[in-house]
Amino acid sequence: MDVTEILHRHGALVLFAVVFAEQVGLPLPALPLLVAAGVLIGTGHVGLLNAMLAAVLATMLADGIWYLAGQWRGRPVLSFLCRIALEPDACVRRTENFFRLHGPRSLVVAKFIPGLSTIAPPLAGIVGLGPIAFLLYDGLGTALWVGAGLGTGYAFGTGAPNIMAAATQMTPLLAIAAAGVTLLYIGLKAWRRYELRRAPRIAAGEVARRMEAGVPLLFVDLRPLEHQKEVPGIQGAMSMSLDDLARTAISLPKDRDIVFYCACPADASSVQAAKLLREKGFTRVWPLAGGIEAWRSATVKSGEAMGAVQGFTVAA
Repeated sequence: MDVTEILHRHGALVLFAVVFAEQVGLPLPALPLLVAAGVLIGTGHVGLLNAMLAAVLATMLADGIWYLAGQWRGRPVLSFLCRIALEPDACVRRTENFFRLHGPRSLVVAKFIPGLSTIAPPLAGIVGLGPIAFLLYDGLGTALWVGAGLGTGYAFGTGAPNIMAAATQMTPLLAIAAAGVTLLYIGLKAWRRYELRRAPRIAAGEVARRMEAGVPLLFVDLRPLEHQKEVPGIQGAMSMSLDDLARTAISLPKDRDIVFYCACPADASSVQAAKLLREKGFTRVWPLAGGIEAWRSATVKSGEAMGAVQGFTVAA
């Protein structure tokens, strides 16, 4: 049974379930299903109003859940979402920066940007966007996304019935190809996450011991500036993004330990930063295991206030 036959028989119910599942974070591609539904709308096999309502309600319901979760639980919600997104480094660093830069307008285009679609609603809750503004911007973005998917399929359904028949015959091959590509993608991402987790790190306790022994250290805070304002970092640390690091790496000292820290799942940004410098000939570079939270926890448990670290100015 191909996707068009499933939609023909169960219509809006299947569309609601798949769209909702994708929007809550499950790895199910809803856009191809929207296009297929649009094709059946064009051929008269699925009702336009039912399909539109099902997709919009599913999206808004999922987004509303994450919005409320962001208001209630805050940043841990992002960490959870990024763990299931298979893109932990890009998840926190790029999507949060994009939302902070463009504000509520990000919700209008979020559905069209991989990585931002599921992250934007809880971010809206975390930064304190009001419910009316959230519903307005998210509703507009949802309508555009659903309309684009259904509209694309509708154009094929009404203007090219022969294409519809040919696509039905090719469905088994297309399904096998799509499944193969999906499995390959997931496999590559899983391998990347495996490499990420096995990368060498330095523990907060070891960092503290080196500081007490007088070992010269340079700390680099990779978190977005907004997060640094919310949660203070290590005193004396440099603030730098990965893009900044790539441009100014040559100016960093090679005669001291450089410790990167972030607030992202699996220390992803810190691991990437250390890898970048190792490729440029640095040997004393370390991601801080557990990031800023591990450092704060170690400080509280030890009952000692960590002193300031030696600073370093990067040449422009």
